[in-house]
Amino acid sequence: MDSAVQQSPSRPRAPRPLPLFLELVRLVSRDRPELAAEALKGLHRYEQADRASQPRQRPIIAQAGPASLRDCGGSGRPVVLVPSLINPPEILDLDREVSLADALVGDGRAVLLFDWGPAAERRDLNVADHVEQLLVPLLADLAGKASVVGYCLGGTMAIAAAQLVPVSSVATVAAPWYFSAYPESARKQLASLWSSAEATAAQLGALPMEVLQGAFWSLDPERTVAKFARLAALEPGSDEERRFLTLEDWANQGEPLPASAAQELIQGFFAADLPGSGLWQVAGKAMTDRLPCPALHVSAGRDLIVPAGSAPAGQRRELAAGHVGMVVGSARGQLHALLNDFLAACGEHR
Repeated sequence: MDSAVQQSPSRPRAPRPLPLFLELVRLVSRDRPELAAEALKGLHRYEQADRASQPRQRPIIAQAGPASLRDCGGSGRPVVLVPSLINPPEILDLDREVSLADALVGDGRAVLLFDWGPAAERRDLNVADHVEQLLVPLLADLAGKASVVGYCLGGTMAIAAAQLVPVSSVATVAAPWYFSAYPESARKQLASLWSSAEATAAQLGALPMEVLQGAFWSLDPERTVAKFARLAALEPGSDEERRFLTLEDWANQGEPLPASAAQELIQGFFAADLPGSGLWQVAGKAMTDRLPCPALHVSAGRDLIVPAGSAPAGQRRELAAGHVGMVVGSARGQLHALLNDFLAACGEHR
C-alpha cells in the first residue's frame, strides 16, 4: 500500500490547518482588502479544481518493515533518494515533467526512491531509530554500491546511515546538520511549539502535521497568502495551475510525525544541536559530517526552512532558490546538473 495519502478527487481540499490559513489571510491583508479577496478566490479554486491526473505508482522492489525502495527506472549503479520524514516522498518524483528521480536516471544508474512507509507503523521510532532500523537495512542490501541523495532531514539521516553501512557516495539537498545556525528566534519558537504540543503528541503517539505546517507558514506568512492570490490569476487548466495543485496537495498530505521523532528533532536537534556538536548517536555511534566517502552538500540561498549556513561541512554548493523551489522550481536544472556531475565523477573513481 502506498504511504502517500490519497484524497478523493471529488472531495474539496484545503490548506491544513484551514483556520490558521484564514487567520493569516486576515493578518497579512489587513490593509490590503484586494489581496484578501484574491487569496480567498485562489483558496476556492484550489478546493474545487479538478485533479485529473494521479501520482505515478512506482513499483516496490525491497522492504524493511514499513519502509520500502521504489524503482524509478534505469539500470546499473543504484542511486537511493531519501526524503524527509515530514512530507511524502513524492516531492522527489512529482510528475513526468518535474522529477529529480527521472533526472538522475541514465549514465549507468538505477534510481530508487526510499519511502518511509505509514507513520502509524513507525510511531515508536525516533529519528535515529528510523536510520538504524529502516534506512540502513535497505542500503545494506545494495552491498556498498549505492550512492545516496538525501533531501532536507532525509539528507541529515543519509549522512548518519553512511557511517553505519558502506555506500559509494552521499549528496545532500537542503539538509541541516549545524542546527545552531538557525536563527535563535526560530529555535525558541519550535521549543515553545513543542512545549504546547508535547502532551497531545504523547497521547496520540504522534505530532499532528497541522502543528508543523503552522510552524512552516509562520516563517513567511506573506508568501503563504500571496501564493494563493497568484493561483486566482492563473489560467484554468494551465500547466502552472496543475503544478500549483500538485505541490500544494503534496504539502497538505503529510502524515503525523511519530512523537519520539518529533521530540528528538525539536529537543535534540533544534534545541541542543546534537548533530552539529558531535553528540547525536545512532546505533550507539556518535555521528559526524566527516564521511568516509565522497560527499556533496547543495543548499538554497533563499531557504527559510533550512538556512544555507546549517549545511554539513565539506564540498558545498549554493543555488539561488528556496527550499522546495530548488527541487521542483526553475533552479531544478542547476540541481540536476550538480548531482549528475557529482554522481558521474564518483562512478568514474569506483
